[in-house]
Amino acid sequence: MEYVKDIKWKTGISLQDFTQNLGSVGFQSIELVRAGEAMAKMKREGAKIFLTFTSNMVTSGLRGLFAQLVQLKMAHVIVTTVGGIEEDIMRSKGEKFIIGSFHSDDVSNHEKGLNRVGNLFITNESYSNFEDMMRPMLEKIYAKKKRISVNELIHELGLLIDDEDSIIYQAAKNNVQIFCPAITDGALGFHLHLFQQKHPDFIVDIIQDFKNLVGCTSFDEKKGLIALGGGVSKHHAILGALLNGGFDYAVYMTTARPSSGSMSGATTQEAKSWGKIKDDSDAATVIGDVSVFFPLAIMHALEVLHKEGIITSE
Repeated sequence: MEYVKDIKWKTGISLQDFTQNLGSVGFQSIELVRAGEAMAKMKREGAKIFLTFTSNMVTSGLRGLFAQLVQLKMAHVIVTTVGGIEEDIMRSKGEKFIIGSFHSDDVSNHEKGLNRVGNLFITNESYSNFEDMMRPMLEKIYAKKKRISVNELIHELGLLIDDEDSIIYQAAKNNVQIFCPAITDGALGFHLHLFQQKHPDFIVDIIQDFKNLVGCTSFDEKKGLIALGGGVSKHHAILGALLNGGFDYAVYMTTARPSSGSMSGATTQEAKSWGKIKDDSDAATVIGDVSVFFPLAIMHALEVLHKEGIITSE
């Protein structure tokens, strides 16, 4: 039987000691530590790890952490939304996103060409520059292949990037597949549309993409899921694994609530009713802001794995 323990500050407390102490405080702090332990176990036991996240997390400073996880072999398959691809490319080409306020004047923001994502801003100029980036990149890809799946397209884009902190660069370098089922739901989709007007034989094959997702793992392989946020990125990974027996390990982090009945708010417990997660899986659901909770949980896992000699620091 475990008991609640008081957490106290002490000079020079290490990250691992701090997160370990959180595990006896209560409420979401306990789930946070369980999440970290589940992520460490995925790696320790050789599971194929699916990492899913929504585009707003790439807008934030989590982008470099995601790229690092690919580098550290803590993510073997990625599923995201199209903004995450766009903004990763923007940042890789030197675009900067502004820290602002949740309470800024959005009418004024619009007039200034500032697009707000929570308390972060992306300028219209960045999107204009993105258009200039995409045309030559798509021309190079088109010269190699006229019909291409979405994950192959993202791989080719990654080969054209030179930035160690880029998710798609690291994925291409480390042979990690990135799936983006809603590829048209953003600026990249618009530029693909424009490019196809000029090159009607250029086909981005979403059905082939799903085939590649299902084929990237097997029924007998151990599988782990780290789902940050919800929606299509979370569900697409779950669906791919469901057809291969479901996940052995799962961590969900979200601000959505299960009372809505949504995919975003669905817990790891609910997932067992579908067979998405196995009955005896190591699973944790953390309700809270991923920009705070995920760095704490994953760095707890990385510290544990580093001490065990399973991963090495860069």
